[in-house]
Order: sequence, then C-alpha cells, then structure tokens
Amino acid sequence: MKTKKCISLLLILLFLLNGCSDDDGYSDVDGLPPTIVMGSSNIKTEPGREITIKAKVEDKDGLRSINLKNAAFNLDKTIDLTSDSIVYSFDLNYKYKIVKGLEGDNFQLDVTATDRGGRTTTETVLVTMDGDFTNPVFTVSPDAAITVLLKTETRLNVKFTAEDDKALDLVTINIPEINYSREITTFTNSGKTLEFNDPITLPSAVATYNLTLKAVDKAGLETSKTSVITVSEMPDFPKMYLADVATVAELNSDVFGVPMRIERTAAFEYKANYYCQKAGTEIFFLPQKSDFTPICFGIDPADNTKLTDDPDIAEPIVLTQANVYYEITFNVKTVIYKVKTYAIADAVDPVPHKFGSISLDTWGDGGSWLQEFYFGYMTSNPREVSRFTQDATNPHLYYLANPLSLEAGQKMNFVFHNWHSDGWWNYCSWRVDNSDEPEIFNYYGDYKNPAWTKPNGADNWAKPTVKQTGSYKLYFDAHLGRAKLVRE
Repeated sequence: MKTKKCISLLLILLFLLNGCSDDDGYSDVDGLPPTIVMGSSNIKTEPGREITIKAKVEDKDGLRSINLKNAAFNLDKTIDLTSDSIVYSFDLNYKYKIVKGLEGDNFQLDVTATDRGGRTTTETVLVTMDGDFTNPVFTVSPDAAITVLLKTETRLNVKFTAEDDKALDLVTINIPEINYSREITTFTNSGKTLEFNDPITLPSAVATYNLTLKAVDKAGLETSKTSVITVSEMPDFPKMYLADVATVAELNSDVFGVPMRIERTAAFEYKANYYCQKAGTEIFFLPQKSDFTPICFGIDPADNTKLTDDPDIAEPIVLTQANVYYEITFNVKTVIYKVKTYAIADAVDPVPHKFGSISLDTWGDGGSWLQEFYFGYMTSNPREVSRFTQDATNPHLYYLANPLSLEAGQKMNFVFHNWHSDGWWNYCSWRVDNSDEPEIFNYYGDYKNPAWTKPNGADNWAKPTVKQTGSYKLYFDAHLGRAKLVRE
C-alpha cells in the first residue's frame, strides 16, 4: 500500500508539472498573456503611401506569433516566432503600403500577440488618411535674380502664389533692406492657397535687395524662396526668354520650356528663332522667367518700330504667318528690332535619318543589319524608349502622343534618345545645358545630318523637379533644340 501511495503521489506531481507546460515542453513562468506597447496609437498616412507598424511585444513564457489584421487593407499577416530558441521579446517593425484607391478616412488595425501557452493580447492602432508629407510649394514666385530698371518711380511687384496639398499655416515675406515684412495667416481654397501681389515703390537709386519668402503648412513642413533684386540702368542680360503665353499662371505651370530661352548674340543683343503654328500668335521678350514684370519687352505703342521695356504699355509682337519659322533680332539698349521668316524646308536639324525609316546601322559595320530608326523620351536605356510622334506639317517638330502623369516633388531623369534593339547608346541623342533647369537641348549623338555643323553639347541628363501634380504633354523641336513640358 505504501508503494501504491508513493506512485500515486508521483503521478500527481508529474501531472501538475505537465499542466503548466505548453505542447513543446516549455514551462510557464507567470502564465500571463503577452504585453504589447505600440509605437503609436495613431498612424497618419495617405492612400498610396507606406506605413510602418511598430511595437514592443514581450512575454515571460515565450512568444508564439504576432498577427496584424485589417480587412479594408486586405491585411492578415502572421509572424511565426516559434523556433529552436524561445523568443521572449520582439520589436515589431512591419511595413505595409496602403493602396491608392482606398475609400475611407479612419481604419482600425489589430495587432494580436500569442504566447506559447496560447494566451493572447490584442492592441489596436488607428490608421487615418490625414497624413501630410508634402512641403508647400511656390507655384509662382520671383526668379532667383531680378532686375528692376532705375526710373523716376522705381517699382517692384512682390507677386507669388503659395499652395499646399492639405493646408497652409503661415506665409512670410521679408525685404530687410527697406524694413518690408509681412505675415499672412488667411488663405483661400479651403486654406490651401495664397495669391499675393503687392506693388511697392523702391528708392530711385542703384541698390541690391534681398527678398525671402517662406511658406509653412499645418504639419510644420516649410518651403523657402530667395531672390536678389537689383535696381540698375538697363543691364546686359545674360539670358533672355520668349513668352508666347498670355498669363503668369501659364509662365509657371510648366516643368520646363515656358518661356523659351533665346540666344544672346552680343552685348545687349539677342536673337529669337521660333516656329509659329498659328497665325496671330502674340509674343513678348522677358529677362525673367516667372512674370511679365518688372521688365517686359514689347512693341512701343508710341513708335511701333521700337520696343519698350515697360510691362504696363508694351504691346505684343504679332506673328501673322502660320507654319513658318520666325527670326527676330533686337537690342535692349537701342530698342530696335527686326523680324523675318524662313520656310520649314530651309530649317536644318541634326537628325541623321528619316524618322521611322529602316536606316539605323545596328552594329556600326556599314549596314549589315539595318533596323527602324526612331527616337523619343528615355528614362532608362535605349531598349526602352517612349516613341515620339513626328508632326505632320513640320518634320522638325515631335511630341509624345501619350501625356506623362507626374506628381509634385517628383525629380525627373531623362534624355531624348534613339531606340536600339540591343541597347547601344548615342547613335542619335540630345542632352541638356542644365540638369535641374533644362533650357537648351543640345545634340549629343555620334551620327548626324551632314548639314548640321554645330558641336555636340555637354552630357547632362535632364532632372527637373515637378512643382504641380498633373498630366503633362511633351514637345520637342529638333531644329531649335528646344523642348517644353506643359500641363494639358
């Protein structure tokens, strides 16, 4: 009997020990459920953006798994923590991309931890679509350098447009040299937009002023712009532009190309070559890119044989012929200008073959294998070229039939290049004068039309930054070496 009692006691003891263990033979330490400390109770994001779910998960008995679940996100992810060694602590750092077409503003995402004894704990994080990740932008703002002509009344229009995709909080304007300071806290378009225009009178003396603009949104993200304003007599402008648009908004809604850079031929002298597609096109010349003020060269109403620099009275030069190239020369000192035209057939470009013809020497061995020759917009390699469409009237003019969908803040990276089946480079190609602010598209190809005698340009890929989200059309004139990317 004594032996039976001892055996019974031993069996009870073994039962009690096994009752406090999981299926894998690990004994409970405290028998309590896991603890979860979330990195944040509210994750702010927006559709199409990646979120990171962070948490510290612990259990003294050992963790078995962690599950993340949300039906609207189509998320049901289980992280298995069973292994040869027991996991007592785990730093959750899970990334998940929210789909773009998601409907709704607030979502609860459950994080459930299970320990080795099968006990669970669930914490919920609120995921809201009110995140702000985009800095404000100045969609219209003064150039980095502005010249104001010295006159009896020297005037500067402080003009700009600030926008934010969510909401602006504060915009400041400062010109310290004249103690000019403004703070704006009231905005239009549900708090997203500020259109500012303040004509101020400057001292009529040669001087330099520093203009600083700053826009801050509700999330504390900010953008600043600076401009150096020089008051002087008529300078010899290093750059001049042709504007064929009517509004300041059109001057600033492009990614590049509007207004169009023209050629400086000598001190104070400039030459503009321009293809006119529509009779009656009106143009002005500007030394600054972003506005028709403070200087705008147009016909002087008092003497139509000369130009004036006054934007208040300047009248446009009207191009009366369609489907011809114009050449306009002028001198900003003498304000004398001349206009002439030349035919499309008389224009020359560097393109080595007829567009779309079977003429590209694949191996460069004299023509053992010819393939179709075409070129277009390229962001990666010559096997992947978005083909240009050649204009039916002007063979020097090309465009992308399908618009480009671009987002604010996006930095582009492209050249114009010929297609090649095996990815060979630079049979026919164009690069730019300035990667960040492309204005001139110089030829860079190894093959060219013999009538084209200009030297190749620098090897710069175009990398402009998009200011406004939208759909954009790309145009390119191979004779002029000018391209523009403008909103539809």
